[in-house]
Amino acid sequence: MNTMKKLLLGLALVGGQLIFAQKVTGAKVESSPKKEQQASISKEKVSLYNDNFLKFVEALQASDRTTIDGLLSEKVKEIVTDDVLKKVKEGIDPNKKLEILKAGYYKTMDGTNHPSIKYKYAGESSSKEAITAVFEDDGKILGVLPAK
Repeated sequence: MNTMKKLLLGLALVGGQLIFAQKVTGAKVESSPKKEQQASISKEKVSLYNDNFLKFVEALQASDRTTIDGLLSEKVKEIVTDDVLKKVKEGIDPNKKLEILKAGYYKTMDGTNHPSIKYKYAGESSSKEAITAVFEDDGKILGVLPAK
C-alpha cells in the first residue's frame, strides 16, 4: 500500500485531483472549477521552463538520475522514485519531437497557481495534447502529466 501511495503521489502530484475525479465520474453533478488559469508568462520564463523540461525528457530517456534530480523541485524529489520516473518515461514517445501547445498556469490542490506548459507532438493536431509540465517559478519541475 505504501508504494501505491507513493506512486499515486508522484504521478499525480499536481494532477491528483484529475485522476481522483476520473475514478468517481458521474458521482458529482455540479461542474468542477477549471484547474487551469489563463495568464501570460514572459517569453524568457517560457524559454527557461521549456529548456528545463526538454533536458528532463532527455535525461529521462537516458535514465540519468543525477540530471533529473537537478531539474526537479525540492518539494517532489523525495516522492519521485525510479518507478514513478519509469511511468512518466512510458508516457512520453521518444521518437516524436515535442512542441509547446500553450503556456499558462495550473492550480494545484492547495490552491496555488504554478506555471505550466502543455506540449503536443510535432506534426499532430494542434489541439491534441501530449504532456503537461508544471513548474516552480524558478524553473524546477513540480510535475509531469502524460496525456495517456
